[in-house]
Amino acid sequence: MAQQTKYLLDESQMPTHWYNLVPDLPEPPPPPLHPGTGQPVGPDDLAPLFPMGLILQEVSTEQYIEIPEAVREIYALWRPSPLYRARRLEKALDTPAHIYYKYEGVSPAGSHKPNTAVPQAYYNAVEGIRRLTTETGAGQWGTALAFACSLFDMTCEIWQVRASYDQKPYRRSMMEVFGGVVHPSPSELTEAGRKILADDPDSPGSLGIAISEAVEVAASSDDVRYALGSVLNHVLLHQTVIGEEAIRQLEMAGEMPDVVVGCVGGGSNFGGLAFPFIRENLAGNLNCEIRAVEPDACPTLTRGRYTYDFGDTAGMTPLLKMHTLGHDFVPDPIHSGGLRYHGMSPLISHVYELGLMTAEARPQTECFDAGVRFARTEGIVPAPEPTHALASAIAEAERCRETGEEKVILTALCGHGHLDLAAYDKYLAGEVVDFEYPQERIDDALTRLPDPQV
Repeated sequence: MAQQTKYLLDESQMPTHWYNLVPDLPEPPPPPLHPGTGQPVGPDDLAPLFPMGLILQEVSTEQYIEIPEAVREIYALWRPSPLYRARRLEKALDTPAHIYYKYEGVSPAGSHKPNTAVPQAYYNAVEGIRRLTTETGAGQWGTALAFACSLFDMTCEIWQVRASYDQKPYRRSMMEVFGGVVHPSPSELTEAGRKILADDPDSPGSLGIAISEAVEVAASSDDVRYALGSVLNHVLLHQTVIGEEAIRQLEMAGEMPDVVVGCVGGGSNFGGLAFPFIRENLAGNLNCEIRAVEPDACPTLTRGRYTYDFGDTAGMTPLLKMHTLGHDFVPDPIHSGGLRYHGMSPLISHVYELGLMTAEARPQTECFDAGVRFARTEGIVPAPEPTHALASAIAEAERCRETGEEKVILTALCGHGHLDLAAYDKYLAGEVVDFEYPQERIDDALTRLPDPQV
């Protein structure tokens, strides 16, 4: 029988710095703009939402930023995370490819999200903030921030997208176990939520709507700040511990990837895995394909427009240059709630425009197929989100079987699916259907892009 191989680093080998891709790029990404003036936003514009420690990271041009000791001590609860070679999956596929996966499901929240939740809570606590607001889709980010806030004696208030709130009740339970206060979004608690419900009382919600609600509450109080689980530069920065560890672990295995593939919604998991490998590509040390995989139902990179748009539905955030489906886009309620965001990280969007990565979209039935195949060979039930990357990795391995190529494929299993079993129930019962987002709905949403258009 094929034996699973695990590559472990000890605590002393955990990264001491986060990696910032921006200074290594051939040209800098476009800046966020103030929606009123059309001018680049400055630190004072972001101060009502974020602590200065995070704002400085958001605009940093330093290549490496030291991880505070207090954060590293908490990271040590689960980091370094393991890298596995999926030998049983390889055997089942009868492929000459070598498939590796970096497993982030070992964290207390069961996903990669605490990698940024912990430092975000830390930097807020240092500045005396005692309450954070946020949004969450599938619930992984909300769980992670509730966990992080509990460690720093902070209150955490979470708006969870209604579709996921209804589909994943135990995600809400887990957030509440960690002390989080959870509201379904859209809610009657905010002006943004009330407006959406007035127009559509049965709205399934979206991450854009939930962001509007959380931002509205944070911006209305001097002692409350907002925390975001994806999209922004500082969030992706914190996640680079994934890729940095993976490089060291692959060196232990004596291999480097030909393909790095990750699921992508807002971009934190993908950026965390991919950015260190893009650095190595740019330095001439590697020549690997960097591939992002998104849902057919929310095809931001593959079918969205690269332009300035709001990060939220109500238009309360700065304008971000990103691939977008329109800030009032409301996707179908697919089970990968963490991939249902209307926009893409500005930094990932910029990297994509520079031609440093590729992107593809896949239907959710194919992704659940891959998740079940993975579970039955590797013994881990993946969250619905990383099954998109697994589907792509499996397709790549099957191509290798046909061509005889011995490619090395690396993916990130960014979380387990123990709290997503209702989705698997529907899949096993044949009740999961595919949504391919209609072009006319995309075109309609893009007619309402904000000014200025730069």
